[in-house]
Amino acid sequence: MAKDSSFDVVSQVDMQEIDNAYQQAARELSQRYDLKDANASLELSKAEKTFTITAPADFVVRQVTDMLNSKLVRRGIDLKAVSWGKPQAASGGSVRVVGQIVDGISQDVAKKISKDIRDQKLKVKVTIESDKLRVSSASKDTLQRVIGFLRDQDYGQPLQFTNYR
Repeated sequence: MAKDSSFDVVSQVDMQEIDNAYQQAARELSQRYDLKDANASLELSKAEKTFTITAPADFVVRQVTDMLNSKLVRRGIDLKAVSWGKPQAASGGSVRVVGQIVDGISQDVAKKISKDIRDQKLKVKVTIESDKLRVSSASKDTLQRVIGFLRDQDYGQPLQFTNYR
């Protein structure tokens, strides 16, 4: 019997690149003429993997978010890697928005991906392993078709394909 080939579907972000983009955005926030006196702040919590933007108005929050997004894109981070929450009222009449950095595939997204692959009626075996999926098959061509199929789908987070053997 032929040996099965496999690959892993993961969702990972490079925290060093996220930190670099945060540093650039924080520097630009303190230097930009239209945002210098706006009392806006940008914070990164590496432990909780969150961005927190606090600003006096919703318009300023959107400006800071756009500026941070441009830095992330320049650093090669997919914008789907950050899921922004709803604006919340903070003290002093300001607005706070928290962005969660998506790292790993949650169980419900993993089940959806697994179901979508099974619905393709390809001869593959999909197993969910904590925060990643392993797809295996006897045919490497079938695995390539699965990768192509997954690249065309949108699961709300970036997907990478690793350990292709």
